[in-house]
Amino acid sequence: MRRAPPEAPAPSTRTGGRPRLLLDLRMVEGHLHGIARYALALAARIPALLPEVDVQGLGPPGGLPDLGRLAPQFPVRPCPARFLSPFEQPALAASLFSARADCFHATSFSVPLLWPGRLVATLHDATHLVRRSDYGRATALYYRAVVRPRLRHARARLTVSAFARTELARCLGFAESTFQVVPPGVDADFRPPSPEALARARAALGLPGRYLLAVGNPKPHKQLGWLAQLAPRLPAPLVVLAGPSVRTLGLPPGVLGLADVEERHLPALYGGAEALLLPSLHEGFGLPALEAMATGCPVVAARAGALPEVVGEAGLLVAPGAEAAWLEAVGRLQAEAGLRQTLVERGLARARAYSWEACARATADVYRRALG
Repeated sequence: MRRAPPEAPAPSTRTGGRPRLLLDLRMVEGHLHGIARYALALAARIPALLPEVDVQGLGPPGGLPDLGRLAPQFPVRPCPARFLSPFEQPALAASLFSARADCFHATSFSVPLLWPGRLVATLHDATHLVRRSDYGRATALYYRAVVRPRLRHARARLTVSAFARTELARCLGFAESTFQVVPPGVDADFRPPSPEALARARAALGLPGRYLLAVGNPKPHKQLGWLAQLAPRLPAPLVVLAGPSVRTLGLPPGVLGLADVEERHLPALYGGAEALLLPSLHEGFGLPALEAMATGCPVVAARAGALPEVVGEAGLLVAPGAEAAWLEAVGRLQAEAGLRQTLVERGLARARAYSWEACARATADVYRRALG
């Protein structure tokens, strides 16, 4: 692929209207992972923060799924090619030219190499670069041929944690100071659930009376398969929410695997758990930890990636892969009521420090500078 051309000047105002900003929503399909939630949270808040800007979205080829209250309240154009498909780059360029976009926010690492307009790019982590053996040569080539050259001409480079900023700068060859950290937030619906909400979630999802929760996906660094093998030695049944490919984890008997959960039941799923277990070896942020803390669910997380930065002293941090240490940490939560209550209180306080409103305000300031 050819290198990105120098950025073409974009007009500060459109003929007869406002400058147009396109938000990348192409990854919003099926199970809503962390990046999709990030993009939708911005989509819900940016139009009110930037009334002087025409905000639109770029979605997957078949349009956005039924998102209920999460659905953007502005036009979303379908992109002809799927996210990271072989025809992505020409389709992405054609969509942006057709939309007459003045600025594009690439909300994931998929950036438009063949479109020279004003770009804001969010990279959530450096997992693809740090753990190359898990993703193959094609992904490394994509970063070398598309991501790195296009980022050189971006108006802003955003990421979600200080840990991610350090790794991205090192792996991509940029100064750390060129990445701005804008942490994500947690939705107001994530709060300690009522007994009625807990009962509804238990009935809808078939949850056991007591359970430990794990949230992620089957990628090797998430270590959900490793955790599932510990399940027979855990003091409560394990429930694993891991998206449509949860079956590929090969969960042992007694472990409940959930492919997806309706938005209305998610806070109760977290809040009803005795703890959230996050054994991941690498996270750019770790949104499930924040969502769990907001619902009053204690967190046991790996001392790896950005998890110590996000969890702080509001959870138990354990060496990744250390079976005995994980069993001991979970056992302490069961045996020490005072410890559990302390972590619940600390978690609630820590979650209040993160909000999608603050994330959106900081990002709106970035858009103003990019369009100025």
